[in-house]
Amino acid sequence: MRIVCLVKNKQPLGATIKRHEITGDIIVARVIHGGLADRSGLLYAGDKLVEVNGVLVDGLEPEQVIQILARSEGTIVFKLSPVNDRYISSHTMLYVRAMADYWPQQDPAIPCADAGLPFQRGEILQIVDQNDSLWWQARKASDLGRCAGLIPSNHLLKRKQREFWWSQPFMSHSCIKASQRSMRLSAPYEEVVRYQRRPCDRHRLIVLLGPSGVGVNEMRKQLIDLNPSMFKSPVPHTTRQKKTYEENGREYFFVSKEAFESMVYSHGFLEYGEYNGHMYGTSVEAVKAVLDAGMICIIDLEPQCITGVRTHELKPYIIFIKPPSRNCMRYTRKNASIFTDYYVNMKFKEEDFQEIEESAKKMEVQFGQFFDQVVVNDNLESATVQLMSILRCAQDEPQWIPASWICLDS
Repeated sequence: MRIVCLVKNKQPLGATIKRHEITGDIIVARVIHGGLADRSGLLYAGDKLVEVNGVLVDGLEPEQVIQILARSEGTIVFKLSPVNDRYISSHTMLYVRAMADYWPQQDPAIPCADAGLPFQRGEILQIVDQNDSLWWQARKASDLGRCAGLIPSNHLLKRKQREFWWSQPFMSHSCIKASQRSMRLSAPYEEVVRYQRRPCDRHRLIVLLGPSGVGVNEMRKQLIDLNPSMFKSPVPHTTRQKKTYEENGREYFFVSKEAFESMVYSHGFLEYGEYNGHMYGTSVEAVKAVLDAGMICIIDLEPQCITGVRTHELKPYIIFIKPPSRNCMRYTRKNASIFTDYYVNMKFKEEDFQEIEESAKKMEVQFGQFFDQVVVNDNLESATVQLMSILRCAQDEPQWIPASWICLDS
């Protein structure tokens, strides 16, 4: 038997308890990395609780013991029977990008909601303990000074996603938030590493995306105009006829319909589509040509093409251009025009602003986990200046990228 004293001081104990499946004893289920119990070095997973502050726990439910601990302040005295074989975790660090939102307070299955770590899509998590097959311990990379919290393991979160999928449209599993499309596109967690581009490496591809009318194309053009020796867009391919003033390889690569379709079948395009009966596309080779010339390649892309561009060769840095408030759009676009498949130089209307807002929200919901940065285009000039600063950081400072990109490079 052993006596353990811990001083709580309005902080969580940093451990969870459960009933042993065979003996029925109340035991320490896990010790949270970086928490009070972990820092003390006095409690271990598997220790059998006998008394808490003089109260015998024999015959009590785990929930009743939790209530005793929750009401206790100051010094907590445990009488316990130590576990014979103490497992000392090596705490191998693993970093992942969350591909879904998770809210522990809405998850009835979590062992202790207060010990849970809420996170949102796109956040970087440091996994510090994977010993439990269902519940990992993690903390946010942006706040490594805090103790870890419980998150669903990769296996458990996949299961929750499947349950969420099959429960549609009833939304019965609200602890896990992910769009139907994003669940099809990605695993619950994506392992990431810090990447520092070397001077001899290609620049990272810059991908701008946002709803039509938000100013993505204008920002891309402004960047190129500001520094044409550094920034460039790839020359697109098209099946339309060359005009007299055009040169093949300057405005477009002019190809036959058969050649274009062959490139489509061989996955030669990052993005392609039809306009006025002609095919247009941005090829992988055209992007590589810009990067191989030592320049920063900038493209604007439809969000559904994101997964195709996320390769170890291109190492894209994805920036979402977000619309400002409705009032700001009315002011900044009062003299602007919108271009569509059917109209040219048409003035913005109120329904256009609403469509921009709704489209932006859908993009964030479905693809937000892939965004490296978000820029609000409330003013074209200031947003472009902000974008220039972001591009410098994307090329010169360490960034989180999928670990698979580094493995494939090696």
